Amino acid sequence: MDREQWGYFFIRTLAAPFQWMPYTWLHRIGRVIGKIAFYCMRDYRKRSLSNLALATDLQLKSEKQLVRIAKKSFENLAINVLEYPRFARETDFSQVIQCENPETADALYQSGQGIIFFCGHLSNWEALFLDGTQRMNGIAIGKSIKNKRLYRWIVSIREKNGGRIIAPRNAVKEGLRALRKGVFMGIVGDQGMPDSGYSFPFLGRRAWTTTAPALLAYKTRCPIIVATTRRVKGGYRIRYSDPIWPNLEEPLDKETIRMMDQSLTILQESIKESPGEWLWQHNRWKQQTPQIIYKRFRKDCICIILPKDPDKFAAIQPHLATLKQIYPLDFLFLLVPDCFKNAPLIPVDEIIYYNEPKEILLRDYRFKLIFNFSTYPAAKHYEKLSAFEVLDMSDLLELAAPRLLPAQQHDFSEILKRALCRPGTIWNPEPVHE
Repeated sequence: MDREQWGYFFIRTLAAPFQWMPYTWLHRIGRVIGKIAFYCMRDYRKRSLSNLALATDLQLKSEKQLVRIAKKSFENLAINVLEYPRFARETDFSQVIQCENPETADALYQSGQGIIFFCGHLSNWEALFLDGTQRMNGIAIGKSIKNKRLYRWIVSIREKNGGRIIAPRNAVKEGLRALRKGVFMGIVGDQGMPDSGYSFPFLGRRAWTTTAPALLAYKTRCPIIVATTRRVKGGYRIRYSDPIWPNLEEPLDKETIRMMDQSLTILQESIKESPGEWLWQHNRWKQQTPQIIYKRFRKDCICIILPKDPDKFAAIQPHLATLKQIYPLDFLFLLVPDCFKNAPLIPVDEIIYYNEPKEILLRDYRFKLIFNFSTYPAAKHYEKLSAFEVLDMSDLLELAAPRLLPAQQHDFSEILKRALCRPGTIWNPEPVHE
C-alpha cells in the first residue's frame, strides 16, 4: 500500500464517526478544533491575520477584533472539513440547506436558460452546489488535490445529487456547451489570479480575479447570479442575487468589467456581514505570478525599514528602485527616520516615520515580509505577528552568494536581484566559458 492509500484510509477511518453526528455536534466540535488549529498552523495563522489587516473595508478597530475573526475563520474551516463525511451519508439536504429565494433562478432554468452561479469561499461553499443540483442540472469547476483517492471521494459527495465536477483545464469548453444547453455552471471565483489582467478593490485592497464568469455570460447570453451562504444553527441558508445580464450592445471588455465589478461587490458585502465565515487562509491579494520571484519571497505586503545612520541611509536609498522593480504591484510600506522626511523615495502604499529606533516595532499585522536595513533587531517582534521572514543585509548577501562570482564586484541591487529572483528574469547568470 503506497503513501497515498495510507493517507486516504487514515482520513476515511478518522472521519467515519462524524457521519453519524448531528450537524449541531459537528459545529461545536469544529469550533474547538478550529481554535486549536489557529495556534498550531503557524503559516495559515500569519496569512489570515495579515489578510484581515489588509482588508481596510472591514474597518477593524482593534487587534483583539482582528484575532477574533481569524479564529472564527479557522473554526469555519474545521466545521467544513467535519461535514464532508456527514454530507456523504446525507440523502435529503432540504432539511439542512435551504435557499431563501430560489424562484427567479428556478424560473430561468425551467425556461431552458443557462445560469452562471458565482460564489466565494464563504461559510460552507459545498452547500451551494449540493442545494442547486437538487433542483437543477449543473456543473462546477473543481481543482484536484494531491491525494487522488481522497479527491475522488470529495467529488462523489459533490456529485451525489446528479451534478458534475469538471477540471479547470476543461472549464471554458465544457462551460460553453453546458450553458447553451440550459445547464447551470458554478464558479468559485474569489481566488487570487495575478495573471488575469483584471483587478477589483476587494474589501478595500486591489485583488486580481478571474473574468471567466463574465466572459462566459457574454458569449452565451446567460446571466450571472451571485450565490451567498451563511451558517445558521444546524444548517445553511443560501441567497441568490438578482440576475446580472450581459449587455451585448456594449463591447466585451467593457461588459466584462461591469459584470465582474457588480458580482464582486455583492460577494464582498456578504463577507462583511459575516467575516469569520470567509476563508482568510488563502492568498487572496497575491500580486505576483511564479515566474520571477522565488516562492519563499513572494509575499503581497512588504515593509522596508530604512536606517537612521546617514551613511547607511545613503547607501540603501539608490537601491530602493530595485526593490520596486522586483515588487512592482505589491503593497509596499516604508519605515523612514524623521530626519529623512525630505529625501526622495520610491512610490509606496504608505510611508511611516519614526524617531527612536525602537519605534520601528509596530503592532502591525499587515506585513508578511520585512526588509530590515536598520541596526535595531526586529525579527522576533514581527515574526510573532504576521511576518514569515525578516531579512537584513547579511541574510540577503548569504542568499545571493551562490549566484555571485567570487572575483567580481556586485552592487547591492545585483545582490537583491540574485537573492530574491530566479535567474533569467530580471538578472542573467554569467556565461560559462570553457
